[in-house]
Amino acid sequence: MAHPDDTEFLSAGTLALLKEKDWDIHIATMTPGDCGSAQLNRQQISEIRRKEAANSANLLNGTYHCLEYDDAFIMYDRETLLKVIRFLRLVKPAIVFAPSPIDYMADHEITSKLVQMACFCVGIPNIDTGQDKPFEPVPYLYYADSIAATDHFGKEIKPDIIVDISSAIEKKEQMLCCHDSQRKWLKAHHGIDQYIIAMKQFAKQRGQLAGVEFAEGFRQHLGHAFPQENILKSELSELVHML
Repeated sequence: MAHPDDTEFLSAGTLALLKEKDWDIHIATMTPGDCGSAQLNRQQISEIRRKEAANSANLLNGTYHCLEYDDAFIMYDRETLLKVIRFLRLVKPAIVFAPSPIDYMADHEITSKLVQMACFCVGIPNIDTGQDKPFEPVPYLYYADSIAATDHFGKEIKPDIIVDISSAIEKKEQMLCCHDSQRKWLKAHHGIDQYIIAMKQFAKQRGQLAGVEFAEGFRQHLGHAFPQENILKSELSELVHML
């Protein structure tokens, strides 16, 4: 994802369910969230937010990674794309979750495009990223919901995959609670002090689409060269509902 806590809002419940199936979990962000404070400077808040993100990943016995770009300055360029490819070659994921291609801010959208291209490129030998070797096959790629599930013009963006996370909502809440600095920042910057409530309300809205209590929504990237079968459906079976 782009920033610390994006995963917790959008896909942590599904990650928790995959962990129950013995999947290894890696959570990566493009930035450490260096603009996420009205009081602390970039270095101070970044240090705090890296620790918060690592604590969250630890709840799934997972690993947190930060690619160390700056908030608001994630760019689609050669150097950045190579770094994302290098990271994927290091981790060798079978499933990748990325931000929605259309979202409320460019950081999320550029991250989405970088991840899509990096997944496509991980197996190309002529793209040299050093010691981390190319691997096949292309990972399964899923896009999480956009924030508020709307596009730039306020129109709804609907998922076509709903994952019932009702049994994992407590773990999702615990992971989000690790990001205490962001809750304080949102209150100062946006006038919002309902961090957990807002997450649960959105999860309930997604749950209503499938007649379950809490859910997360996704769309699968099915472009040329990407896997076509739905591995979430095969791994999580009855918890996955297709719209």
